[in-house]
Amino acid sequence: MIAHFAIGASAQASNDTTNAPMSVLTGVFADPHIAVFGKKYYIYPTTDGSNGWNSISFSVWSSSDLQYWTNEGEVFNVARDLSWANTKAWAPAIAFKNGKYYFYFSADGNIGVAVGDQPRGPFKDAVGKPLVAKGSFPGQMIDPMVFTDDDGASYLLFGQGNCYVVKLNEDMISFDPAGVKSFKPIAYNEAPFMLKRNGKYYLMWSENDTRDPRYCVSYATADSPLGPFTKAEGGPILKAKGVVKAAGHHSVLQIPGKDEWYIVYHRFKIPGGNGFNRETCISPMRFNAEGKILPVNVFEKVKAVKIKGSILK
Repeated sequence: MIAHFAIGASAQASNDTTNAPMSVLTGVFADPHIAVFGKKYYIYPTTDGSNGWNSISFSVWSSSDLQYWTNEGEVFNVARDLSWANTKAWAPAIAFKNGKYYFYFSADGNIGVAVGDQPRGPFKDAVGKPLVAKGSFPGQMIDPMVFTDDDGASYLLFGQGNCYVVKLNEDMISFDPAGVKSFKPIAYNEAPFMLKRNGKYYLMWSENDTRDPRYCVSYATADSPLGPFTKAEGGPILKAKGVVKAAGHHSVLQIPGKDEWYIVYHRFKIPGGNGFNRETCISPMRFNAEGKILPVNVFEKVKAVKIKGSILK
């Protein structure tokens, strides 16, 4: 009788779609990019809360356990720090190479790159012009992400409407335009992200519009970071459920030295959120024995995870 009650209570809790975990960042922030430097986690988000997404500055948040996050302050302001754009600061990403931290971002429909000496910034515009200018390719030049392979080669992914990938030069602030590959997985909209696990490359992206409650994340796999990619069957791995709406524009964290993964994403603020008022969340992400990404439970709470080793500086 007691055992039956316990099982029933567990099932009831797992099926409760009215009580989502709290967001991990205080306030409205979207498009989160997570990274590990030293023994800390860092999240670089879009500052949300304005109709038309007219934010001008980026902040960084840090944590030692994935649960409690501290706002480390502003790291870059496009209105102050750029000569070629002054609004629509979106979708940042971070990479470490050559002893420097490279901060990639969208600004007024262009992609830029800034550089700094520490993950908390400040960052300085690295080239004095867009890394990828508006109109360079079909679609919007937004949503940059950099993937660094085991051999040290780094690849820039970007694009709304079409997905683009190109190998970056060693300086991390230039590339050969002739090397840009374009592809559009079925239902691809924006926010590409790449990871590698057991020799397989996973290209992930967001489907639908960020203002649509059905905003979600799907993925494809390949044997090369340049493709060709085969979309996974079974539908999105991250999507709306219950009070959680528009779960998407994500990044993925691997705990250093472990086959332990987390997905960081935004959803409509609870309560009363929409496509301009979104909040950042973290959920565990798992693979099955065949390497397929399992559907993410957006109601699963994240336990404290400290970094035992260290990565980078």
